[in-house]
Amino acid sequence: MSDTQHSFGKNGLTATVSAHGAELTSLRTTSGQDLLWNAGPAWERHSPVLFPIVGKPPENTTLNGQPVTLTQHGFARDMTFRWLERTETGCVLELEDTPETWQLFPAAFRLHLIYRMEETGLHVGYVLTNPSEDATLHASLGVHPAFMWPLNPETGRENHRLTFDTNEADHIRRISPDGLLPEAVPSPIHDRILPLQDSLFEADAIILLDARSKAVDFTGPDGSGLRVRWDGFKDLGIWTKPGAGFLCIEPWYGYATPVGFTGNFSEKPGLLHLQAGESWEAFWSVEPV
Repeated sequence: MSDTQHSFGKNGLTATVSAHGAELTSLRTTSGQDLLWNAGPAWERHSPVLFPIVGKPPENTTLNGQPVTLTQHGFARDMTFRWLERTETGCVLELEDTPETWQLFPAAFRLHLIYRMEETGLHVGYVLTNPSEDATLHASLGVHPAFMWPLNPETGRENHRLTFDTNEADHIRRISPDGLLPEAVPSPIHDRILPLQDSLFEADAIILLDARSKAVDFTGPDGSGLRVRWDGFKDLGIWTKPGAGFLCIEPWYGYATPVGFTGNFSEKPGLLHLQAGESWEAFWSVEPV
């Protein structure tokens, strides 16, 4: 059994998780079809964990009187998690604050990721705990799984769609290099359906703040594909690099810093605020349809 990765499976699906970033690095059917992006040159990640921030931090911001020096999407995706459990159908990993993380983000935390292959597909759970006895934990957590687009390598990228489980708002938000833009723009989602095309992502991600849906189907020309579900997360990002072979479906609790925000980190819009000893739980899952 490797210290660096763990593979498991059930009912026609196999998955591999890396200790580095607690990242899902492979999701494959028994017929050999890859459902997860292969971390090719267009984007060299598969499914990173975004913590303790989604996006970039405010400039020159502080927390508890100390500077916050996070890079985009935080440090969890680049740190080695500790294995707590490894079985034939899943694994549990843990990341806790260290002197290294305090230099970047002066706060105590404990983060567990729980991977479990269920009857219908893969379930990924998150438990974020504030172990402090007296301080509030201000943080965001997001997920960033990249699925193959096209779903079937024998078909083109055309005629793929997302179908949401409920009608979404008639507007979306966009980001720039400076953060979340203040203006809402008309949504390309109509009657729960988003026809996918590269031009949608020339202005970067599609962002749904306070998304109404808790599931979305990602399907190809023949109607088959994947169903992604989530709970505990408030917001949703949809992203690719135009022309790249993946589509990211990203439930978040939190979002990019709004353009012009210059406050204390604890005041950044969209954060979780966990009191001493409090925990927060969320999950996402994926299954073939």
